[in-house]
Amino acid sequence: MIGEICYWVFNMSIIATVMGLIVMLLRKIKAIPRRIFVFLWVVPFIRMVIPVGLSSPYSLMTLISKFTTKTVTVYAPTDFMSFTISNSIMAAADYSPITYKVNILDTVFKVTGAIWVTVAVAILITFAIIYATTLHAIRDAKPLKDNVFVSDKVDSPAVYGVLRPRIVLPANYSEEDEKYILAHENAHIRRKDNLWRLLGFIAAGIHWLNPFSWIFLKAFLADLELACDEKAIAGYDVPEQKQYARVLLSCSQSKNLFVSAFGGAKVRTRIENILSYKQMTGFSAIGFTVLIMVIIVTLVTNA
Repeated sequence: MIGEICYWVFNMSIIATVMGLIVMLLRKIKAIPRRIFVFLWVVPFIRMVIPVGLSSPYSLMTLISKFTTKTVTVYAPTDFMSFTISNSIMAAADYSPITYKVNILDTVFKVTGAIWVTVAVAILITFAIIYATTLHAIRDAKPLKDNVFVSDKVDSPAVYGVLRPRIVLPANYSEEDEKYILAHENAHIRRKDNLWRLLGFIAAGIHWLNPFSWIFLKAFLADLELACDEKAIAGYDVPEQKQYARVLLSCSQSKNLFVSAFGGAKVRTRIENILSYKQMTGFSAIGFTVLIMVIIVTLVTNA
């Protein structure tokens, strides 16, 4: 059983890598607002955690399958709908249960599977400990107002917690900057960014053997911050946008993995994004949304 699970996880990781690299290339298109583009990261995430998908003649995998991959049908309720698994390794002669073309592969996947599960569980437990430690560190934070707290144990404003998120400011925060800091952190809360961060770390932990999973995670977290900045400054005039950028420049970068911090990504990139920010028209918002949905459908479906 562990060998079969490992076989399909490796297949999922290969497909997720292809889709993640496509998303990384699409990131180069600066014209797409980050607050819309960030949804493209759902594609490699789904590929990492859900082995079964709908088949579609419009899937990019239809083209790829002609050269390197195979599609294994799991369930086909109609002639027009089928649930399949993309199989890039193609090392099996049969799939129910898996029978390998070469007997030694059975041992290879069992041993590799045992190592993979052991390390993955260890990584996820480590993440859980870090998360609990992070929340424990700010347990004595003093309430300021609403869900805003102050603590001398943090060095950067950030949102802590997933189920009941709260904003924690450093003791030396400036009241003059409070408006912009809270705009950013409240945007994180509205966008559920701490939940998406946590899911991203879990996906990377499951696919720890794949170095691209960590590269994608880093890029995803950076895009979360860029998208949050765009959400926070929507409606600001140019002087306020510049003031927001100044406050961002003055904040130190948080070292906590599971918090959405005001100084949480490459500051230079974020400031450039803020200063080049343009309000979307209704027409452009609809156009970009449709474009992202088409890309997602093309990448997330199977051949």
